[in-house]
Amino acid sequence: MPQTKSIDELRSRLVEIAHLNSAVAVLGWDQEVHMPKKGSDKRAETLAHLSGIIHHKFVSLDSDGLLSDFKKQLDSNELNEEDRVVVAETWRSFQRMKKLPESFVRELSEIASKAQTVWAEARQKSDFSLFEPWLEKIIDLKKREAKYVGYKHSPYDALIDAYEPGMTAKEAERILTDLKNSLVPLLEKIKKSKVKIKPEKLKGNFPISKQFEFNKYIAEKMGYDLDAGRLDISTHPFNTSFNPHDVRSTTRYDEKNVLYALGSTIHETGHALYEQGMSAEHFGTPLSESVSLGIHESQSRMWENMIGKSREFWQYFLPKLSKEFPKPFAKISPDEFYAIINRVNPSFIRTEADEVTYNLHIIVRFEIERDLVEGKLAVKDVPKVWNKKMKDYFGLAVPNDTKGCLQDVHWSMGGLGYFPTYSFGNLYAAQFFHQLEKEMPDVRKRIAKGDLLPIRHWLKDKIHIHGKKYTAGALVQEVTGEALNSKYFSNYLEKKYTEIYELKKD
Repeated sequence: MPQTKSIDELRSRLVEIAHLNSAVAVLGWDQEVHMPKKGSDKRAETLAHLSGIIHHKFVSLDSDGLLSDFKKQLDSNELNEEDRVVVAETWRSFQRMKKLPESFVRELSEIASKAQTVWAEARQKSDFSLFEPWLEKIIDLKKREAKYVGYKHSPYDALIDAYEPGMTAKEAERILTDLKNSLVPLLEKIKKSKVKIKPEKLKGNFPISKQFEFNKYIAEKMGYDLDAGRLDISTHPFNTSFNPHDVRSTTRYDEKNVLYALGSTIHETGHALYEQGMSAEHFGTPLSESVSLGIHESQSRMWENMIGKSREFWQYFLPKLSKEFPKPFAKISPDEFYAIINRVNPSFIRTEADEVTYNLHIIVRFEIERDLVEGKLAVKDVPKVWNKKMKDYFGLAVPNDTKGCLQDVHWSMGGLGYFPTYSFGNLYAAQFFHQLEKEMPDVRKRIAKGDLLPIRHWLKDKIHIHGKKYTAGALVQEVTGEALNSKYFSNYLEKKYTEIYELKKD
């Protein structure tokens, strides 16, 4: 078989699998947005069945030796650059996937699907005991997954690698500890500041229908193509993609707080722009897949915080917000609004956390899930340990499970190893934004005029369109000219909050 035909055959097989994954993603989106409560059990069975089919097809990629033959050619010059990426990344995923029995994949999918429904009920009732037996099942399954995949030091290594390739529990702990060591002193200085910020001034009554339209307006200004995407409502904000021409984002609303949804919408739109920015031509192959969840998160965090909470952003959008909701925004000055949206206030909910304390939320979750997987913590003790860490790290007494260990969907969906990528995203985002300012010196002036599309195009050209052409580390090097450096994030926070809280400079 000629080489070009063989590569076309490999791509064809990958696209077939991608179509099935898209179908599963549609069902997953529907489960969170539209599915009636009684549909959960049958939906779980359907998802489990399809997951089994996808797994079987993927591990059968090499049934005739096609993938292995191309793997042997990686060290030669017989493959062009794009084909090398397709083969190398497919081989990496194949090596992991073939270690997982199809029966296990089906079981994990079904349990996770059912667990998400139970989690939603437990969260609503603020009762961890309802979710506890399901989380025990999830933890047992993830321990089995780690054994199947293999690891050198910690079973957590096998899980985090699925989200941030090459990352380990030890390295994640080092990164998060370094962050903590820079954030804690900054937080202590802020607590001693005499600057008083009054967020209650932004409270009011905001019809959700009007909020929705304003959120959609901002998403479109950011470049979100709603002819190739949707914006809906769900319990937990999320983004999913079926292909670059069909991307779904969701958010949640609070009638008393218009900012409750705005931050989530900007965040999820950042994710959506990444998905829409990938190559439709290479759909189904690694050339149309994100590098890592950390890189994916960098896109949402950059838009949400470095752009969406900047003075310049609201210089343009505050007058628009005031027009839609004159009470109270017409009487709020730009400086006061800027201070309020960037107020540092240790809180229970991760998705509502300020930039300074956000990574402490990640540390809480990382430490707990790592200890669960390593067998150092029993599931029944999760609420107690969670509450203690919140007291130790934030000085907060958790009032109930909804505001505590039941607030995130990740564990119910089997996403152990996922949380640290949020912090990695903050680091990547700061470094990327620093480079953006170097290459586009007038970027802040553009933002102040509501001219956000040049940023969207820069990110697409530099990051989105490449798919998995680069590893996360190589991509940072390619875009910024240096390896990942946490100083950009630390410097960004130090400069921003020194100004807001009128801190003494060291």
